[in-house]
Amino acid sequence: MSIPFTLSVYFGRQFAVAVAVMLATLSALVALFDFLELLRESATAPAATFGVIVEMEFLRVPWTLLQILPFAVLLGGIFAFWRLSRSSELVVARAAGISAWQFLALPVLLATLFGVFGTGAMSPLSAVMYGRAEQLYNSYLKSGGGPLAVNGQQLWVRQADSGLTPDGVAVLHTANVQLEHNVLQADKVTVLRLNDQTMLLQRLEAGQATLVAGAWDLRDVDVLQPGGEPEHLDALSFPTDLTVHRVQESFASPDSLSFWALPGFIKLLKRSGFSPIQHELAFQALAALPLLCATMALVAAGFSMRPSRRGGASSMLVSGVGCGFALFMISEVANQFGTSGAVPVVLAAWAPAVAGLFLALALLLHLEDG
Repeated sequence: MSIPFTLSVYFGRQFAVAVAVMLATLSALVALFDFLELLRESATAPAATFGVIVEMEFLRVPWTLLQILPFAVLLGGIFAFWRLSRSSELVVARAAGISAWQFLALPVLLATLFGVFGTGAMSPLSAVMYGRAEQLYNSYLKSGGGPLAVNGQQLWVRQADSGLTPDGVAVLHTANVQLEHNVLQADKVTVLRLNDQTMLLQRLEAGQATLVAGAWDLRDVDVLQPGGEPEHLDALSFPTDLTVHRVQESFASPDSLSFWALPGFIKLLKRSGFSPIQHELAFQALAALPLLCATMALVAAGFSMRPSRRGGASSMLVSGVGCGFALFMISEVANQFGTSGAVPVVLAAWAPAVAGLFLALALLLHLEDG
């Protein structure tokens, strides 16, 4: 028999409200601890006023919501299904001939939609606000001058170069990179211009360079060619598709890029010679978020639908929470393997969700068909 529409909406509403309340509660708790940590760091940074810290934490809220979402679905689902089971509403529904698969359809669909909303709509907002929060953090709290300092003030770029030969490649290295007020300047610039067989065609050595719109503005340039005489130029414009914004993004966290912006930026990273693994992993994790949320809903149902009169409800609920956090730990370990390149990025991002889905389905089959 098909589940009545009113009953289906009732179960779905109970699930959605529980998830929303849990999402707000967990996010507020995480934001509070993060805010306290920022206050601790600001104790040694006089320029970081209380208002700056509040703004920084506010800008991080959408990112926190996105990270907490799967666990809000798990804990909210456990609470909703446990409440329905404790009040015998699930028992009555099953006694009326409605299977667990029928009344779980709408909650699982809602969990999936939560994930789709997080990936498609929340991710762009989170990326913009988190990127701004990162800028504030680098300006006020992070010593060393920002993300470029982590790379020793150096920049390596690989790009297409058809100026000397079709399908040519240029490899550019700069030292002492300074990025201030959206202006990138560097000293001691070397450009190796290669053909498609990686044979050196020309080498440029510049004393200084400035990244302008569509080109590197090189000054005090020595042009060296194999078998040819060196040539000195006061200035030379070398075309590039790199921009200051893209340089900032390439050294910033992948969390500052939205789901929709990541594919194009990953292609740019590959063309420019940067490692795209972290960005690919972030993209696949966002793509897997709807499946992960649906998995968490099924895990919650599997560990909380046991009737209270059978006993062992508390241990089942604790097991459900433990299983959810075990999935989180497995996901983190898989991410580390993916970042190191030990396993494919797709496997690292999707394997925890798929494994959890099979576990939840097996548990529900055991409870339903015994």
